Amino acid sequence: MITRGPRQLLAEVQQPGLCIGCGSCVELCPYFRSHGGKTVMLHDCDLAEGRCHAWCPKTELDLEGLAQTLWGRPYPAQGMGPHLAVVAAKAGPRLESGSYQGGGTVSALVCAALDEGLVQGAVLTGGQGLQTAPRLAATPEEVIACAGSRFTAAPTLAALNRAQAQGCGSVAVVATPCQAAALAQRRAKPWPQRGAAGPAELVIGLFCNWSLDPQGLASFLAQRVEPREIRSMDIPPPPAGVLKVETGQGSLEIPLDEIRGLIPPACGLCPDMTSEWADLAVGMYEGRPGWNTLVVRNEKARALTEAAVEKGWLVMEKFPAANQEHLLQAAQGKRSRGLSAALAQGLLGGPGDDQPKALRVGSELYKAVENGEVA
Repeated sequence: MITRGPRQLLAEVQQPGLCIGCGSCVELCPYFRSHGGKTVMLHDCDLAEGRCHAWCPKTELDLEGLAQTLWGRPYPAQGMGPHLAVVAAKAGPRLESGSYQGGGTVSALVCAALDEGLVQGAVLTGGQGLQTAPRLAATPEEVIACAGSRFTAAPTLAALNRAQAQGCGSVAVVATPCQAAALAQRRAKPWPQRGAAGPAELVIGLFCNWSLDPQGLASFLAQRVEPREIRSMDIPPPPAGVLKVETGQGSLEIPLDEIRGLIPPACGLCPDMTSEWADLAVGMYEGRPGWNTLVVRNEKARALTEAAVEKGWLVMEKFPAANQEHLLQAAQGKRSRGLSAALAQGLLGGPGDDQPKALRVGSELYKAVENGEVA
């Protein structure tokens, strides 16, 4: 796993437009800040190696190295990451009164983690309409206030860095796949000699195919609706093919084809739909409104879900085999597209390649991508 400094991060990620604005490098030092959904470097820094580069999910993301270090196995060409179970889930009776997008499973898991004392706080993305920002929640009421999906990139990990610097202790993070990858980098590349920032105690990942540029979306919607009137946004399951915007004056449906140009280039390189580096992952349950798909990836996650069910935070049911097969196919499709795009742009590296790369894989997977065998 190659680590360089902030100058290289600027050259490899920010200047080519690959930064996703996850916030991993923000609040680590005075040089990086988030503004308008973008990460900016305020001053030059000649540090030879830095956490900013080591933990970035868009440069030197060594998928093979991470898998060997964290999973004890090679990174596979097929699949959606290690998991113990895939189940249907929704918020339990202790949270039934909340207003959720989907089944409320994420809110239920966070509340259960707080209730069990597994974490002291949780970094979530809150806000109203287009005004979104990461927040540290420490009570069920604060968790519920952040319920709902946001479809724009947010500097979530900056809030984790800030919470750890302030001595918050164990923290959960609700993360997109790229943010979960950044947190995996922290586990694989510990940096104890500088500051308090480090891994999260619990990572609850979200299913994600892409996000939208915050400034671009704001400008796009401002031509169609008064931004202050926006209450929420949603992308219904296929075959809807629209972004549904709820406003104080009613609903607005925008075809997804009209907003695809607002997807950051970095999303096209991502091989992960189901947050495979998280402890748990949550997404839509197509065809069953009010429920989520929940992927339980490890024993810590299993223990949390069992406690959540027992204490009334969560309800779980069996997930149909046909739906699981469809999920696997969708995850595989994104993996194939991401790795193929990285190869086409010269951003996919294999063992022994010392040139800067966004992604790295093992030799067998690299050959498979070259031969078009990852599908």
